[in-house]
Amino acid sequence: MKKILIPTDFSDHAEYALRVAAQIARKNNGEIILLHMLEIPTQGGDSINISHEIPELMFFKNAAIKKLEETMDSPYLEGLKVSDIIQFEMAFDGIMNISKKNNVDLIVMGSHGASGFKEMFIGSNAEKVVRSSEVPVLIIKNEIEEFDVNKFVFASDFSEEINNSFGKVVEFANKFDAHLNLVMINTPNDFKSTNVSQEILDTFVSKFKINKFSTSIYNDASVEKGILNFAKSIDADLIGMCTHGRKGLSHFFNGSISEDLVNHAIRPVVTFKI
Repeated sequence: MKKILIPTDFSDHAEYALRVAAQIARKNNGEIILLHMLEIPTQGGDSINISHEIPELMFFKNAAIKKLEETMDSPYLEGLKVSDIIQFEMAFDGIMNISKKNNVDLIVMGSHGASGFKEMFIGSNAEKVVRSSEVPVLIIKNEIEEFDVNKFVFASDFSEEINNSFGKVVEFANKFDAHLNLVMINTPNDFKSTNVSQEILDTFVSKFKINKFSTSIYNDASVEKGILNFAKSIDADLIGMCTHGRKGLSHFFNGSISEDLVNHAIRPVVTFKI
């Protein structure tokens, strides 16, 4: 976690994310890249709308520069290496491009979630980033004074598919000296006996060196509810998931538990791409 990217729109939730990123950077001798996207509406394909003349673009850019300078002067960033980028690009595309160009290790984003039709048809940039990012994405939903990860819930089916990604999960947990609470959620539509579930968990964890961990099996009506209820029951500091990055019809019909958690969890959520 040496390079941390924080997209900001200067909202309260973006600041919550930046405050957490600052704490992570300070503990890991890392640096922060603060990104603000100036989205330009387009018409007739990818061409810039000609109604947006250069003086208007410069006005918004100068305003953004001023806001970034004010943000970078925040006391909680003192002593940290912080760079800023202003990009004329759609938010999601810009976040992905800057992340790859700068070889970032972690993206930290603020999100207030979404619900109903807004969630279904519009979604959020946080959802899209979670679905597509090759590096871990940490979503912050509320103001957190001290980002201490003592209880880290990681939910999965613990299949071989997540072997590579789980190495990043363990590394993340170990960096925070967190207790990794590995949980398998049993639902009516995909039920396994306790013995079968425990055998899957034991076989999976035997392949990894985890500093502190425990395993649990939790029954609930759905995977999402099970994760949220289990995290609440142990008062978890963080929820972790792997994401498939489904797109198109596959994503529409199958949904994404990780994206649902980004929208509905009140606790921080971190995702790892399979």
